[in-house]
Amino acid sequence: MRGYEALRESAAWFELDGRTVFRVAGQDSVRWLHAMVTNHIAGLEPGHGCYAFLLNAQGRILADVNILRLPDHFLLDLEPEVRQAIFAHLDKHIIADDVVLEDWSDRLVVIAVEGPRSAEALEGMGLPAPGTQFAHQQHDALLVARVSATGLPGFRIFAPVAMREELHERIVRSGVPEADQQAVRTVRLEQGRPRYGEDITDQRLPHETQLLHAVHFNKGCYLGQEIVERVRTRGQVHRLLVRLAIEGQDALPGGVRIMSGGQEVGEITSAAWSPALGRIVALGYVRREELESAGALEAAGHKVSVLSQPPA
Repeated sequence: MRGYEALRESAAWFELDGRTVFRVAGQDSVRWLHAMVTNHIAGLEPGHGCYAFLLNAQGRILADVNILRLPDHFLLDLEPEVRQAIFAHLDKHIIADDVVLEDWSDRLVVIAVEGPRSAEALEGMGLPAPGTQFAHQQHDALLVARVSATGLPGFRIFAPVAMREELHERIVRSGVPEADQQAVRTVRLEQGRPRYGEDITDQRLPHETQLLHAVHFNKGCYLGQEIVERVRTRGQVHRLLVRLAIEGQDALPGGVRIMSGGQEVGEITSAAWSPALGRIVALGYVRREELESAGALEAAGHKVSVLSQPPA
């Protein structure tokens, strides 16, 4: 498991297959995008970015998004599964705005370099390593952003599709090993990093995820803001996403119920066996009162322990 060990101990690379990337430009793009997402877009300077949610009118999460501010446009970086639905969602909200929305998903290859020594690894490839979260820098035809998929220190390289092989060769020459998708998934669960489509869905509210760094509570009106504010002021969220450890060696599938005293109190969303920790690590939603009471939990006959909250 060289890729897995390299991710945890030094650095490894992996391709983010099928990543959704949208370009947003136009004179009204700042104002329009600010009203579409949960975080503060109007204050972003070129070279910076943020993490945010896209919500529906009921405050449910349609997608999470890494937003990068370039001098004359924005790049929106999302999970592959949401490509068609989110493009349609955004497009229908361009009414009389000077906004150009383009799907660049097929134009770009997205490669991650992550791990404790990922900045050194990038420098060994002759690439910049932006120093703060979501900061990004152009390097010839490449855009390098400080964005992580696993929760470890990491970077994301956006390159024209025509440069895929050239970029692969550049990484191989640097000696950085490749991590497979199972290694990436295991490490992100060790780190408590949720993924949209597994741990976050359109049935969830932002407060349930505990990822409130994605929400700016003083930015003004945006789609779904009324519900977000209502939940914040009234505290009406019953389940929270938390990191879990599960006894046994066989990871339980998503959807398995978490029980306490014979009653369902939550569900597992994703799980994997961690070779380094010697246990199953998972993410799941658990009722708030169970977290506060620290009662005994089990799933499919296996003891479940809450590791920490919130997730990274």
